[in-house]
Amino acid sequence: MKPMSSPDPTSGPMVATFPHPGRQLEQAYRELDLALNGTDEQRKALGSLRTLPRPWDPDSLTRPQLRRELWDWLEAFTIWLNSEYVWDVAGVVPYCWPQHPHLVRELAVLADQRRRAALALGSDALEEWHRYALLAFIDRMRQRVKDHCEDGHQQLPAKGRHSRHLGEPATTQRVHAFDRDVAAHQSRPAASEDSAGPRLRVVDGQTIDTGTGEIVDY
Repeated sequence: MKPMSSPDPTSGPMVATFPHPGRQLEQAYRELDLALNGTDEQRKALGSLRTLPRPWDPDSLTRPQLRRELWDWLEAFTIWLNSEYVWDVAGVVPYCWPQHPHLVRELAVLADQRRRAALALGSDALEEWHRYALLAFIDRMRQRVKDHCEDGHQQLPAKGRHSRHLGEPATTQRVHAFDRDVAAHQSRPAASEDSAGPRLRVVDGQTIDTGTGEIVDY
């Protein structure tokens, strides 16, 4: 019996396919495309454009199934990203990314921009993604996460300061500052038309003071 040989790492494709969004996310993208490029009738059929789901902004996804598709897509995207673009350990997106709101939001944007770049009819958009979007994301991730989650997910390092921000007396101090500012502006006398200075208007190439009717020379 011949010994079992290890798999040949060079036998597969050199690059993995970029993961595609699910059907509901694709529908959301089609609606956004119609909102940008469709006819007036098509845009009207979409209803309020302000409420259209925007996959790059998780806050805009209110339907549970649509949100689940986004999380599944970002999970596939993160695995793909770590496999295709990361060589040094410092650039790996941590496995606990769903517990880092800043990574969740940035990954949604990064995945959306990569998808858009792949749809372009030229390579410029993808080059921009490689040169700017991806590198900027990795740099920000390194600065924020550092090595806190190297041996497992860690709680928010700034939790103490965040708690003080939400607690007393900091909350009361901020409210008092807001109140003082509003009160100071309420006590100011309203500017009269006389104190506001001359009101000028250009008529037939001449600048006229509308208060006196005189032509103003400069």
